[in-house]
Amino acid sequence: MRATTIHAPRDIRLSTVPDPTITAPTDAIVRVLAACICGSDLWPYRGENPIDEGVTIGHEAVGVVEEVGAEVTSFRAGDFVIVPFDHCDNTCPHCLAGVQSACDHLGFTTSGQAELTRVNQAEGSLVKTEGTIDDALLPSLLALSDVMATGWHAAVAAGVRQGGTAVVVGDGAVGLCGVIAAHELGAERIIAMSRHADRQALAREFGATEVVAERDDAGVAAVLELTGGVGADAVLECVGTDQAIRTAFEVARPGSTVGFVGVPHGVELPVRHMFRRNIGLAGGMAPVRRYLPDLLDRVLDGRIDPGRVFDLTLPLDEVAEGYRAMDERRAIKVLLRP
Repeated sequence: MRATTIHAPRDIRLSTVPDPTITAPTDAIVRVLAACICGSDLWPYRGENPIDEGVTIGHEAVGVVEEVGAEVTSFRAGDFVIVPFDHCDNTCPHCLAGVQSACDHLGFTTSGQAELTRVNQAEGSLVKTEGTIDDALLPSLLALSDVMATGWHAAVAAGVRQGGTAVVVGDGAVGLCGVIAAHELGAERIIAMSRHADRQALAREFGATEVVAERDDAGVAAVLELTGGVGADAVLECVGTDQAIRTAFEVARPGSTVGFVGVPHGVELPVRHMFRRNIGLAGGMAPVRRYLPDLLDRVLDGRIDPGRVFDLTLPLDEVAEGYRAMDERRAIKVLLRP
């Protein structure tokens, strides 16, 4: 099959690799109809994460089931499915507690930017839709495989509440989906921290009531001014850098919680500040399967349209250009069509 492979920093290629196969009775093979590039894919692309030369990359996909293992009974060839990036059996003690991202049999999509991908806990992970899928819905359904569920996890972890004030740190696809989540969960004020005009506009359309373009001390001061010096009831940290985490804690009011979902890189927690102001930290890798049924209903009902974070669509053949566009911030999120 054709699949995206990474060979070195900024060396992305479309290669021919062996098709994935059923290796365990819990597996399924899915033919990818739509895939995308994630902000977290940019960490190895920029050389910030170790790279195994020639390995496939990409963890977000929707598609049609091609084949299933003997223990997969709820799905069959031809079913359209959403593939959570983190696979789970959905039956272990951690899954039953709503932490599917810590499943005893956790797995991951590793060839999402490809023609085929293997799901190693298909029965517990996959979510299918009924009937024919309108092509116009594909972007929003694809967003459910990671970024929408991850933004939702940030809002839930932060304790976004009806009538409260939420601040979203980060204007990538996850941050923008965090704005959607905060709006859906009833926040009265949503302050999006964003320096880019196109992302600011989309954040407002998703429900942000105010936008702060400044960063660091100036950004903190702007948020505090907007909140009368109080700070936010809930903060969604959707970046993963030390600067973003520190901003999140500085804009959080005493007694609130920072919901963090950005993959941490070089983060040092301000523990004394957290202690002194009783600010909590919750979140982590999103348990996508936990949120998928509800989010799917919201998409199909037209209540949310997270697919709008995709502002560039390319054929899989042009995946290297997709990485360049996101790296250079010419695109928020790139959708790929195999």
